[in-house]
Amino acid sequence: MRWTIKPRPEQNQIDQLASALKVDALVAQLLLQRGINSYEQAKSFFRPQLSDLHDPFLMQDMDIAVARIEQAVAAGENILVYGDYDVDGTSSVALVASYLLERYPNVATYIPDRYGEGYGVSYQGIDFAEDNGFTLIIALDCGVKAIEKVAYASEKGIDFIICDHHRPGPELPKAVAILDPKRADCSYPYDELCGCGVGFKLIQALGSRSGETIDDLLPYLDLVATAIGADIVPITGENRVLAYHGLQVINSDPRIGFKAIIDQLDKSSLTITDVVFIIAPRINAAGRMKHGQHAVNLLTETNLEKAQAFAKEIEQFNTDRKGLDQEITQEALLQINENKEEDRFTSVVYDPSWHKGVIGIVASRLTETYYRPTLVFTKSGDKLAASARSVKGFDVYNALQGCADCIEQFGGHKYAAGLTLLEEQYAPFKAQFEKVVSSTIDPALLIPEITVDALIELKDITPKLLRIIQQFAPFGPGNMSPVFMAEELQDAGYAKGVGEGEKHLKLAAKQPGVKPINGIGFNLGDKLPLVANKKRFSAVFGIEENEWQGMKSLQLKLKDLK
Repeated sequence: MRWTIKPRPEQNQIDQLASALKVDALVAQLLLQRGINSYEQAKSFFRPQLSDLHDPFLMQDMDIAVARIEQAVAAGENILVYGDYDVDGTSSVALVASYLLERYPNVATYIPDRYGEGYGVSYQGIDFAEDNGFTLIIALDCGVKAIEKVAYASEKGIDFIICDHHRPGPELPKAVAILDPKRADCSYPYDELCGCGVGFKLIQALGSRSGETIDDLLPYLDLVATAIGADIVPITGENRVLAYHGLQVINSDPRIGFKAIIDQLDKSSLTITDVVFIIAPRINAAGRMKHGQHAVNLLTETNLEKAQAFAKEIEQFNTDRKGLDQEITQEALLQINENKEEDRFTSVVYDPSWHKGVIGIVASRLTETYYRPTLVFTKSGDKLAASARSVKGFDVYNALQGCADCIEQFGGHKYAAGLTLLEEQYAPFKAQFEKVVSSTIDPALLIPEITVDALIELKDITPKLLRIIQQFAPFGPGNMSPVFMAEELQDAGYAKGVGEGEKHLKLAAKQPGVKPINGIGFNLGDKLPLVANKKRFSAVFGIEENEWQGMKSLQLKLKDLK
């Protein structure tokens, strides 16, 4: 691990903010590092207000999209709400469809089959729309590159409204309206919305025409917060406001579908991390193992008994998914080892029998193991499909552009992408991808980095500090939970390996004159020799509250030791 300490702001800036907010210097430093340098900005950060959301009509084409939907409703047209099969897509479809259905009956949903149709807008989906008399398709979390598909629909008299957040190509589809804050000609003030966030801006605009306020739309924010967490978009600006209030909805008055999932869990209050690691994988499992429509059915269900049956079914999908992804990860690691590819700049593996629904998870697992840009391929029809994952600081989407002559199609983000290619292109692609990455990546990026916010003494770690840090939540990209570093530590004599195979490390860190603070380091069991026999060490950690037998205490969540 590389430990990188964030630059410390100027002392006079720290002093000024600390004085204005009546907080200590450490808290002022943490806020300044997040771009917060005034009382007003701190107020917005700690108490995100729905009134801070931007006017949806600032988004390019929003007025056209709203007018087309109003026209469809007035004329009694059939509207098809279409979305991708992952959490962002299914949440978006559930959001827009449930909003429209409460006001207008001629609305149906469509999620493409991951295996039969693949990602995004499909010809099959358009044929379904034609066969069933739909004249307007609202595409969510996909569509900004679907030039041929939109043209195909147009020939059939079907209009498209596209709500996407992916990077557009050089040419836009000829849709009625394209809502995408990443459009070059869109001056919307915040361009990091997820697909569900763009869908929310659409219903916000629609609602404003009939006198609805943002408070009327609060019940939809549980979906938006889930999509924000699952899609790993920055939790800054508008996303922070949406995630903050969406979490409150999840914890106080969630929709029936969420309630059915939460009731199966032993959790009283969910954080954004819980949403990412507990709720999102279950919603995703439907599209991975069976069909994404199962997730939409759960998220739009209003009868608790039916929702509980759907949730039970999805729980089984998730159990099956876990078993598969562990099995395929082992096979992929074996393939890398057998081919003696440990010294490459990339990991590219392929097996025609691997389940397409879990190759993205497997790519993430391989990236955790070898820490380099990774692609996992499987057979999909007469082509190969892959999920790509990257390492912090390296744009895998740009790297794929450098291999475009070997690829049939691709799309995605800086850190995650998907692609298809012909089987005979696999070997040339693998060589080209290695060449592009090895010639463009900074070798330092192949060593995992821990970014440290501040150096700290153990005496400064207090319940009050933890209470303030907890108010920095929700955490995520752009606002990660603060990470601290302490030096000249010693274990109080209790350090030991715990858990299965003693792979975790438990210790009690101390400095002179300070009561020891317990620490737990998951997967750090091999670091025990560094702290044994009261050797001095440095540690990087977060601060959390540990509850044991009804007693609460401060705990260091260890990330690395030296």
